[in-house]
Amino acid sequence: MTTAKKPRLARALTGLIAGAVSAFALSTAPAQAAYPDKPVRIVVGFSAGGTTDVIARIMAKELTESLGQSFVVENKPGGGSNIATDYVARATPDGYTLLFVAVTSAINQTLYTNVNFDLVKDFAPVALGAKVPNILVINPQVPVKSVQELVAYAKAHPGKLAFASSGSGTSIHMAGELFKQRAGIDVLHVPYKGSAPAVTDLIGGQVQFMFDNMPSSWPHVQSGKLRALAVTTTERSKSAPDLPTMQESGFDKFDVSSWFGLIAPAGTPPDVIEKLNAAMNQALDKASVQKSYESLGAVGQKTTPAEFGAFIKSEVEGWAPVVKASGAKVD
Repeated sequence: MTTAKKPRLARALTGLIAGAVSAFALSTAPAQAAYPDKPVRIVVGFSAGGTTDVIARIMAKELTESLGQSFVVENKPGGGSNIATDYVARATPDGYTLLFVAVTSAINQTLYTNVNFDLVKDFAPVALGAKVPNILVINPQVPVKSVQELVAYAKAHPGKLAFASSGSGTSIHMAGELFKQRAGIDVLHVPYKGSAPAVTDLIGGQVQFMFDNMPSSWPHVQSGKLRALAVTTTERSKSAPDLPTMQESGFDKFDVSSWFGLIAPAGTPPDVIEKLNAAMNQALDKASVQKSYESLGAVGQKTTPAEFGAFIKSEVEGWAPVVKASGAKVD
């Protein structure tokens, strides 16, 4: 063998050894685990037992079954859901800390003076899971049987009627403010600490009307303790097909509902978002989920992540002028 060939042979042998070592390293490296490979937290910004919590737990059960890992609901109430929203906005964007968001968060962007998160920029939308219509209910002693009659009665008695809400800045409050603005009526807002005490005083006649979530008021409508005038969604509710919409009652584009969906911190991998979106949308096709939703007066809403993102943006922008006109503000 000549001296000229020895370096070439050495280089070839070195290359073969390096290649073999590299191949061995690749073959022994752990494969990236498929999502999810550990329990996932779904944070809820309200106490257990409320509509947001109940719908979140329905969906958590379905995601657990379809994706093979535990999806656990964790309640972090406080600050009108801002504590939970801010917490998830700052979480690691790996798909293991999610937020079950409600319409309240969209309203809070304008309602609160200091908000540490941007609902549009700081989150990756996953899917809109459900909408729950509000209904306009009145005390039966108020001598009206339609929305237009209520408007006429309020105009004939300025400052004499009061509407209840589950608290300042809630979707129930803002629905009342929107009605007040659109109808051009002078009515008083009376906030309560929750829907239950508000409905109790509505039945007792201390207040005259309210835009309430359908699940908490509908049983009282059926028993005759309250009278329902309209549903606030653009389509009639399957739970109350004879009840007209606000739009049918003369209020064009009056579309107000409590909505609930799943979002993740911004930067969460797109494949994780798509996997969660597909699982949620598939769950909405199940008869058991539809039955559970129906018992709450909820309607399943299939969306893509992009569609849900556009919806959230429209809700933030749509509620801003209503909040500002109402004068409601929380420091």
